[in-house]
Amino acid sequence: MAKTTTRSRGSGSGSGTRHTMTAAARAAAKRAERGHLEPDPASTDEEAPGRPEAPTAGRTVLIEAPDEHGWDDPPEPSPECFEEDPPQEEGEPGSDTATRHGRRRLLLTAALCVLLLAGLVAATVLGWRYREGVRAEQARGQALAAARQAAPVVLSYDYRHLDRDFAAARARLTGHFRDEYRKTTTTVVGPTARKYHGVVKATVAQPTGGSPAASVISASADRAVVLLFVNQVTTSTQVSGSRVDLNRVRMTVALTSDGWRVSGVDAL
Repeated sequence: MAKTTTRSRGSGSGSGTRHTMTAAARAAAKRAERGHLEPDPASTDEEAPGRPEAPTAGRTVLIEAPDEHGWDDPPEPSPECFEEDPPQEEGEPGSDTATRHGRRRLLLTAALCVLLLAGLVAATVLGWRYREGVRAEQARGQALAAARQAAPVVLSYDYRHLDRDFAAARARLTGHFRDEYRKTTTTVVGPTARKYHGVVKATVAQPTGGSPAASVISASADRAVVLLFVNQVTTSTQVSGSRVDLNRVRMTVALTSDGWRVSGVDAL
């Protein structure tokens, strides 16, 4: 409360001034208790020299701690707080560039995978073709040799030992053609040869100083078609002397578990 000093010029004026200042002081004290500080209506715009500025008063609020556990300690920072910034989401600055780079990497990886797969397929196909070519080349020589050896046996017979000749021929045959040969020799060739004392001797034509006249038309790893020039000399009671037939024969040979066998013979 401010201390009041009065300088009376007269008894009437001094008493009135004291009452006025006392009432203003009481009003200021009540406002301070309510937490509001209002300016003294009795004071002028300029405070008296040497008069201290009144402090601002306010209401004091007391906060009591919880009864059971008291105040909790603040939580410790999580490890995520120290990690790097999370990746940018779509729509944020720089996310479009990262997305484009990711797509380019995916496209490049896919292209490399496709090229690698195509290379593997091409290498496999080329390797398979090479192996088939090697096998076919080997088959050409083997099939040609088998056809040259089989032709004289299959196309020859003698009425004096037909069973032996036909058995030797069937040993060089395979598949359906073997059954046909058995049927034909049993019902037609055998009876005719016995009746007319037929003898047929076949040989692969061979020019003087040359190789047998035979060549491979086509060949694979397990099948070949061979063209042969075969001379057949026939004698029987039906002809005087001997008859020579110059034949062209197309012989098909197949690779079996027992080796190369004849699977077809056609006279051209």
